[in-house]
Amino acid sequence: MLRSRKACGWPAVGFRERNRAMTYNPAMSFDLRAAGIKQRARELGFDLVGIAPATASGYRQYLRQWLDEGNAGEMGYLSRRFEERTDPAAYFPEAASVICVGINYFVPLEEPPAGHARVARYALGTDYHEVIKSRLHRLADWIREIAPEAKTRCSVDTAPVMEKELSARAGIGWVGKNTCLINEKIGSWILLGEVLTTLALPADESAVDRCGSCRRCIDACPTDAIREPYQLDARRCISYLTIEHRGQIDRDLAAKFGDWIYGCDICQDVCPWNRDPPTAGDPELQPRWADGSLDPERVMRWTDEDYQRELKGSAMKRVKLPMLQRNAAIVLSSPRKTPTAMP
Repeated sequence: MLRSRKACGWPAVGFRERNRAMTYNPAMSFDLRAAGIKQRARELGFDLVGIAPATASGYRQYLRQWLDEGNAGEMGYLSRRFEERTDPAAYFPEAASVICVGINYFVPLEEPPAGHARVARYALGTDYHEVIKSRLHRLADWIREIAPEAKTRCSVDTAPVMEKELSARAGIGWVGKNTCLINEKIGSWILLGEVLTTLALPADESAVDRCGSCRRCIDACPTDAIREPYQLDARRCISYLTIEHRGQIDRDLAAKFGDWIYGCDICQDVCPWNRDPPTAGDPELQPRWADGSLDPERVMRWTDEDYQRELKGSAMKRVKLPMLQRNAAIVLSSPRKTPTAMP
C-alpha cells in the first residue's frame, strides 16, 4: 500500500524541493525511493502501481508450448524476441526491478441504437499507447532525477514484455480465467505499462488469484475461445479475429460475432469483479462515442478520408479500413446480438 508523505518522512513540499532532498542523499533507503516512485506514479495519473523483481518468467515453457501449438494464430511477433519476452533482464540488461502501473479505463456507455456495432472499451478513448508512454517517460525521468545512477526503459504492450505476469507479481492484480488481469477494486478494465530499472527496489507481494470456482467468462464466450481456465485459443477469440486476423474469417466463427466490429468485452462484462467498477476520470480515456458503437452501414461507405477523420488519435487504426469494413459486413449479416446485462 502507498504510504503518505508524512509516513515516508517527507515534509509537505513540492516535487522540486523533494527531488533535491532525495537526490542530495545517495544513501537514501530503497524503501523510501520505492514509496516516492509510487507516489509520483499516482500523481501522473496511474491508478495502480506496484514493483516486481526483474526475474525470468515462470511461464516460459507454457508460452513456448502455446506458441508451438499455433494458438497465437497470425501473431508471429509473439514468437520473435522470445528470450527477451520471457526475461526482463534479456530485454533490458542489468534490469533489477520492474515498476508496473495500471490505469482504469471503464466508462459507463449509453445503450447503442439498434443495428449498431460495438467497439471494445479500451479503444474508445485516445490511443492508450501514447497516453501511457508519455506518462511512463515522465516517471522514468523523475526516477533518474532522484537516483542519477539509475537506468530505465519504458514499455507498453507493443514491447516484448509479459506485462500481465509482471503486474501480478507486483500485486496489481491476478491473471483471471479469461487471461485478463483483474484487480479486486477496479476489476479488469485496466491498461498496463512498465518502467524497467537497474534500481534494486523492494518488491511488493504478488496478487492472490480470487477467481475461485467461477466460470462465467468461460461459459459466456460465444466462440469457445477460453478452452479451459486460464487457457485462450486466440484463433477463436473475437478480439483476435477482428483486429489481428488479416484474411477471411471462418463462416462458423463469424456467425458468432454478434455486434462486435472491433474487439470484444464479453468475458469482462460477465465477470463478477466488474459488477460495480469505478468510473475512469481521465479525460484522455473518455469514449469518443458515448454509446461505444459505430453504424456498420455507414462504415461500409467510409472513404479513406472518413476513416482518417473518424479514427484520428485512436488505437482502432491498428485495423485498416478494408479490415474494418470486413468486420462491419460480418456484423450486418450476423443473426445474433450481444447481451449487455451481467447474469
